[in-house]
Amino acid sequence: MALAHTFKANPHWLPKIPQSAIRDIPGEDGLPLVGNTFRMLADPVGFGRRMISTYGPVFRNNAFGGPQVNMVGPDANELLLFDRDKVFSSEQGWGPLLNLLFPRGLMLMDFEKHRADRRVMAVAFKPEPMRHYAEVLNSGIARTVSTWGNKPINFYDAIKELTLDLAAESFLGMELGPEATKINQAFVDEVQASVTPVRIPLPGTMMAKGVKARKYLVDFFLREIPKRRAGDGQDFFSQFCRATDDDGQPLSDMAIADHMNFLMMAAHDTITSSATSLVMLLGRNPEWQEKLRAEIADLGLNDDEGLAYGQLDKLELTDFAFKEALRLIPPVPSLPRRALKPFEFGGYQIPAGANCNIAVAYTHMMPEIWPEPEKFDPMRFAPDQVRGRHKYAWVPFGGGAHMCLGLHFATMQIRILLVQLLRRYRIELAEGAGAEWQPWPIPRPKDGLPLKFVPI
Repeated sequence: MALAHTFKANPHWLPKIPQSAIRDIPGEDGLPLVGNTFRMLADPVGFGRRMISTYGPVFRNNAFGGPQVNMVGPDANELLLFDRDKVFSSEQGWGPLLNLLFPRGLMLMDFEKHRADRRVMAVAFKPEPMRHYAEVLNSGIARTVSTWGNKPINFYDAIKELTLDLAAESFLGMELGPEATKINQAFVDEVQASVTPVRIPLPGTMMAKGVKARKYLVDFFLREIPKRRAGDGQDFFSQFCRATDDDGQPLSDMAIADHMNFLMMAAHDTITSSATSLVMLLGRNPEWQEKLRAEIADLGLNDDEGLAYGQLDKLELTDFAFKEALRLIPPVPSLPRRALKPFEFGGYQIPAGANCNIAVAYTHMMPEIWPEPEKFDPMRFAPDQVRGRHKYAWVPFGGGAHMCLGLHFATMQIRILLVQLLRRYRIELAEGAGAEWQPWPIPRPKDGLPLKFVPI
């Protein structure tokens, strides 16, 4: 039987194109069979910069099983993400990487099917559920953050555990209990498997661990579905189990399980990465800690109060700081698509069937768009600065039809986290904390970001 991520298992995918089909585009093929895969994994940032400086903003590469066309800059981002003419497939871009791990996730759907399932899932992010999540986040974050004072912690590990608990409470309406550690490890194994060079789940490989993790998580959700369908719970999982599609039909159990697997991963892994980068940058820039602390103090909260849903938009500087952290370390550094039709970009003719990538992280550091790009400067996101900038120069949440469905949830969680942290503590980083980050598949600090929260 063909594996789910292969072309044989997906006859509706366009056939693979040979390397010769994009030979007119400058670039490198790399080694036989593996291409440049290992060079990219060893130093993705350095590899990308070298290719762009050598070949320009459109170049060919050969990695992760086949030839690719890489396109850099805001115009490329707009072309692929806005996709006015429905040229690009997200399913066929992500599928070879993720179909064994997150089949039927929203990122792996196109056009009408994507629109229909997204509309069903959007019920989770309407104002009433979001108000409920705000209450859950305030109490859950306060309960945990209050124990972090005056002791050394690895922030990445601590916030990852917390965000998984919050995702479970918000979306599943339950505490994970003794299974929490195993569930967390399963998500880690899935995500790590997404970029392993060995794309077949051979015994002992990372992909085999990822596939086993997916089965464990899907089984976890499948066990819950019958009672959620029959009950009247108001948590997202229960509502999703009872929801119907455009034809009035409920989603299948496997569709629900796969969507929940992807949603839960995204709701804690990407937020973990972005919360860690923001806390690190505030630790390195204490003047910005003070600015955000003053903004939070202006809300006039009592000691026992969290951030109410209606006050979220009052934290303007906090929003700027979060956006700047997402610019410097976007949780998804690059985005793949597959061309369904031939198209032209940058003076090159690119054929149907070409795998196309945009470099989010590189675009976020282009000096012609972002002066002094390495500098942490949240005021880049003040309205007068944003007004003259290309709409697709900053794309940490993607764009177009596949814009991240949970972006408002992520933003709300970060704001509530900072309110709970900065009202209590100063962030003091350990010497050299966060100096090196693993850039793929979701960025994380190699040292876990050791720090101390010092009570004010």
